[in-house]
Amino acid sequence: MRPRTMARLSIIASAVCVLGASVVMPLRADDATIDIRARQINSFKVGSDETRFGDFEFLGGLELSSSSLALGAMSSIRLSEDRTSFLGVMDTGFWYAGQFERDDNGVLTGVTNFSVSPILDADGAASTQKWRFDAEGLALRGDEVLVSFERNSRVDIYPARAPGDSRPTGSLPLLIPLKEFRSNRGLETITVAPDASAHAGAVVVVSEKSLNASGDIYAAILTGPSKGVFFVKRHPPYDITDGDFLPNGDLLLLERRFSIAEGIGMRIRRIEGSRLGKGNLVDGPIVLEADFGEQIDNMEGLDVTTDRNGQVIVTLVSDDNHSILQRNLMLEFRYLGETQ
Repeated sequence: MRPRTMARLSIIASAVCVLGASVVMPLRADDATIDIRARQINSFKVGSDETRFGDFEFLGGLELSSSSLALGAMSSIRLSEDRTSFLGVMDTGFWYAGQFERDDNGVLTGVTNFSVSPILDADGAASTQKWRFDAEGLALRGDEVLVSFERNSRVDIYPARAPGDSRPTGSLPLLIPLKEFRSNRGLETITVAPDASAHAGAVVVVSEKSLNASGDIYAAILTGPSKGVFFVKRHPPYDITDGDFLPNGDLLLLERRFSIAEGIGMRIRRIEGSRLGKGNLVDGPIVLEADFGEQIDNMEGLDVTTDRNGQVIVTLVSDDNHSILQRNLMLEFRYLGETQ
């Protein structure tokens, strides 16, 4: 795996939290670090002790809750190289960070030091206007943190050291024409290709549901010699919410569906990394699929890491939309498919 850098977020007393689409609740200074209650999830399939799901082995998970309104809307997650801490963004315009508690087998048991800070713009200002700071994706690139924003479409660069106290140091050219981004269906996935990839070090973005005339999803390689726009085949009713590379350079894409009739579903698709490139249309097999028969919710974030035994671990996180009907989940799987 590529080297990863992680920093604790600074505590900012003026932080605010956006509840739903319109209600703004101020946080007290001592709410910047919040208490988290974690309920362990020991089975992925409801009512079953089954652990193997295709190429995935369920390791365990957490359902997070808190008396603080700051918890919620988690749209991405990235783990530190040693897998002990995490950094993420909320689509309400906030960073979140914390440490994992694990048992002797590495299974998640809790979360500590969970902190929340507002994302700042180039002027050093935060905002409660969701369209300005609708952060959906996050990637770590050396000593930088890259954040993709969906509505006011952009990829901003923050220093990995104390990003919660920093304004962006710059932005990446999007390459995808702004007119092609659909309202609330823009950039969702941002990730950096690993050393084993033909695109090593390149920044890759995928939109949620910004479609070309053929109904395919806009995506792009933003940096490196192979930069350019490409497309991901869309299979309705699923839309893309996040992704990350396997060590061999193949791309895992997290997808979600929702309808009143069928409820929520999620799946993970594997895209051959060598197919990524300017003008290409890419597709790949479904390697995991789940619905409300499994422990899922509005699954928004995916991260790929390697544990101390060299096993590839996939971590998923859900966005509860600050709704009492939804849950904040963190789930972990061992990926047993080809990764080298």
